[in-house]
Amino acid sequence: MNNGGNPLRTERSRFYVLASLFAALTAVGAFIRIPIPYVPMTLQTFFVILSGALLGPRYGAISQLVYLVVGLAGVPVFANGGGPAYVLQPTFGYLLAYPVAAYTIGFVIWGRASISASNNIGMTRLLAANSLGLCIIYLFGVTVLYLNLNYVISKPTTIMQTIWIGVILFIPGSILKVVVTTMLTPRLIRLIAP
Repeated sequence: MNNGGNPLRTERSRFYVLASLFAALTAVGAFIRIPIPYVPMTLQTFFVILSGALLGPRYGAISQLVYLVVGLAGVPVFANGGGPAYVLQPTFGYLLAYPVAAYTIGFVIWGRASISASNNIGMTRLLAANSLGLCIIYLFGVTVLYLNLNYVISKPTTIMQTIWIGVILFIPGSILKVVVTTMLTPRLIRLIAP
């Protein structure tokens, strides 16, 4: 394919392909799960964190927006299916947070710089960004989980119960995901940076 020799266009094309790849990986991550009531533990958040860390704010968020649009269009890429009615699922808040988390992670790590501008980022910054992204996912997720449990499916649940089933149960797995993505990111950046 001839792109006129424009290196910026080549870089954009590559990151659009990578964003599509991460949308697909997030979908696959939905089916690698440990069943727990209300909120199954999946590998989706692993790929969300990695998309922001590797692709930066723009393309990380795009990857997760693509994932959401495909799922809401009816393709069963979410942990419990897909389609527009999925917004009423107790877990929809977690999904809604994915683009925001990926953008935030990418922005904290890269700011406005291009990923190709530097592949030397500190582990502390990576760990902080990935942890912040995970907190955003939990904040959105628990908020919507609480609202859906109490007002959509009419299952009275306190805030503390919601935090227990929507956050506390997942902390060990989440810490592992953050640590692994933090360790993998510098190695993977070397593979995708020009």
